[in-house]
Amino acid sequence: MTRASEDQYQLSMRCLIDERAGLRRRIRKIEQRLAVACGHKHGRVRGYADQAEHWQKQRHLRKLQARLEAVEQQIERGRPSIIVGGRRLAGVRHHLADANLTEAEWQKRWDAARLFLTADGESGAPYGNYTITVVPEDGSVTLVLPEPLRHLANSPRGRYRLACTVTFHHRRAEWLDRVDANGAMRYDIVHDPSRDRWYLDASWSTSSVAHPTLEEIQASGQKLLAVDLNADHLAAIVLDEHGNPIGKPHTVPLELTGPATTREGRLRAAITRLVAIAHEHGCAAIAVENLGFADARWTGRETMGRGRRGKAFRRTVAQIPTARFRERLRGMAYHQGLAVIAVDPAYTSIWGERYWKSPLQQQTKTTVTRHHGAAVAIGRRGLGHRIRRRPGVTAPDQRIGRRRATGQTASPPRPRGTASPPRTAGTPHQGGKTRPRRSDQLVLFPDLEDRSRGHRAPTGPVYGESATTGQLT
Repeated sequence: MTRASEDQYQLSMRCLIDERAGLRRRIRKIEQRLAVACGHKHGRVRGYADQAEHWQKQRHLRKLQARLEAVEQQIERGRPSIIVGGRRLAGVRHHLADANLTEAEWQKRWDAARLFLTADGESGAPYGNYTITVVPEDGSVTLVLPEPLRHLANSPRGRYRLACTVTFHHRRAEWLDRVDANGAMRYDIVHDPSRDRWYLDASWSTSSVAHPTLEEIQASGQKLLAVDLNADHLAAIVLDEHGNPIGKPHTVPLELTGPATTREGRLRAAITRLVAIAHEHGCAAIAVENLGFADARWTGRETMGRGRRGKAFRRTVAQIPTARFRERLRGMAYHQGLAVIAVDPAYTSIWGERYWKSPLQQQTKTTVTRHHGAAVAIGRRGLGHRIRRRPGVTAPDQRIGRRRATGQTASPPRPRGTASPPRTAGTPHQGGKTRPRRSDQLVLFPDLEDRSRGHRAPTGPVYGESATTGQLT
């Protein structure tokens, strides 16, 4: 009880601290916009449209300041609001008719939510747990009774044996290996009043495995699965050690609607599919964006737009489970022997669509979206390569074997017999590149013997494109 109460207290304090940070961000943003005259703009801060909106924001600012003051007082006193059993279930007590519950049914749910029987395991104890013991041969369950209830014991050493037996179906082989070796095993006994059933949950910690670091993954030459998280699906693609896309892109549906348990199950199912794709292609890690819309979500309309388009955008952002997806992926990938690489999300969608959508479309002959291009950008950034493709690199020859990917940071070798003079502002160039490389600025040397037969040989630098093409490798 002491451990469970302490965990709940620490969680409530962290929630209060997060709420205080969010309220401060909202107040600061509204104060900045209130300081600018209506319909005007000062730097990058735009004032409100009219006096009516300005007055409404002033009222809203006072409400936020009052909430912030109350939260700061709670943090200073160290007294968070904790309801053992759940705040939502406590509120249902005042609206039983709307919830289609009687007072007796609500009381059963309230007692079940506040009741917990938990025992952490001990290594070396019989079957991994001395307080709650499950015998694997017959499935019998015995509990150690506290001192005031020792007279109710029906087994030796003050233990009580339940009349029913239990059977584990999910991961039973792992559970048997654990309890036969007397490894630490935790048990939780819970009651479901709607079904009138009791459940016994078993959990244990896995052995720690040292996963390879980012440098080791890059040096080993193993593949990488890059994932782009969206509101309704996950766009994934496999990359080799050079940052080249391999095979066709993958799309994993992600429908996060319904109750919280349903959303959690669908998210885990999508992550399970990602892990399966990674194992199918022999990937060593999964690269994702280190997204976090906490700042934008707290400020809301102040930074994410107004009107119909702004509302649609805010709704889309609210549906993306950034933190939950990252945490679930990290935990599930760890148990499957996969590393997770979180990269900077800046410009991945823009550059992915500009540089990788069309080449992927030509290579795979399938429907490719901008999200698959963003996945390639995420994976290349996770491997330490540049996102943008370098033009002028041909596809690899079968006799030569694999070669470096396009767009890496190292400069290509210069052709022999050429030089690269410094470029001036008035020097013309051909091609559609925004900034030509100095290695593309070639000087053609004239022949020693004049064979022009009346035509003047070139005496200055002649600039042109390389003979190679920018195909995807």
